[in-house]
Amino acid sequence: MHNIYMDNAATTFPKAPGVGAAVKNYIDNVGINVKRGTYSSAFSAGEVVLEVREMICRLFNFDNPDNVVFTMNITQSMNYLIKGILQAGDHCILSSMEHNAVMRPLSQLCSQRIEFSKVQCDRFGRLDVEDIKQHIKPNTKAVIMTHASNVCGTILPIYEIGKLCKAYNLNFIVDSAQTAGIYEIDFREMNADAVAFTGHKGLLGPQGIGGFVISNPLAKKMDSLICGGTGSASESEFQPDYLPDKFELGTMNLPGIFGLHAALTYLMKTGIKSIRDEELRITQQFIEGILNMRGIRLAGLPGAQGRTAVVSIDFTKGDNGEVAYLLDKEYGIMTRCGLHCAPSAHKTLGTFPQGTVRFSFSHYNTIEEVKYAIDSIHKINKGL
Repeated sequence: MHNIYMDNAATTFPKAPGVGAAVKNYIDNVGINVKRGTYSSAFSAGEVVLEVREMICRLFNFDNPDNVVFTMNITQSMNYLIKGILQAGDHCILSSMEHNAVMRPLSQLCSQRIEFSKVQCDRFGRLDVEDIKQHIKPNTKAVIMTHASNVCGTILPIYEIGKLCKAYNLNFIVDSAQTAGIYEIDFREMNADAVAFTGHKGLLGPQGIGGFVISNPLAKKMDSLICGGTGSASESEFQPDYLPDKFELGTMNLPGIFGLHAALTYLMKTGIKSIRDEELRITQQFIEGILNMRGIRLAGLPGAQGRTAVVSIDFTKGDNGEVAYLLDKEYGIMTRCGLHCAPSAHKTLGTFPQGTVRFSFSHYNTIEEVKYAIDSIHKINKGL
């Protein structure tokens, strides 16, 4: 039986070549901390950390590695940004396609007199930028939006949204969980104030390492969500106000950063466009194979244009959970079933509360695997 991984929107697998070796090398041969020791191996490890910051800057067309802040993942990054920016009486705007990494922090803040408005996307997950304007209020402080849906892959018009934010003097925060490493993200052209990223998805790195890139004006306005040791300004019992130390504290995930270094090296050598083209090629093949099957409803756009390699299917003749189970047990195909931590997106797409079976591809998947998945879906669907 085949063993095929098609859950790359959750975390990519396999990782980029050399990632595991880089993590192992740190643990076996380096093992020290940074910004603490005054010995050569600590300085050498610090150079790797700086190189990763510089790589992230190149990835997002940003010019100051000090403004790259490392966190555990994009959920932690979004919590830093949301809770650091918004204060009692503030209002922000988001889309109806947001992940719970955005929805839950904002829902939590409602008890602190912070409010938000959702811009309703259409049944394909598309957003009309003009619809944002009707939600802008005198106390609106920020627009916080995903670049692409983790449920159906639809890409939001993030550059047009950034222009609107600049015109209305609103902070613009972008969640790049599903697009970093797959689509070009230009921090300046996007008029972003902060872009959150995670290492373990499109960047092809290990879990447990993420972060955000932030502009100087926004960093000055933000409070630090947590405080602690940084290895700098140790004479003071107050958090440093300079970057990245203002937001980056405690022992860093150095094995993750070493792994991310290897992943970004591979990504830049291979090329984002090359990876994206291959992913969309197999996505189009998959969509064409399932689009006209009876008893199957495709959530989102009916083609590869305007989306990432994330495809959600609602099996209308049976239970989606049963289908996902059979795909794994009988055919060795690993997918994700349910609401994908994005109930608002599923309500928008008309797939709430049943959810969908989500197939998410990587450039490591092949046309042969896609054909096998289509054939497996057809056989399961016939038996429902």
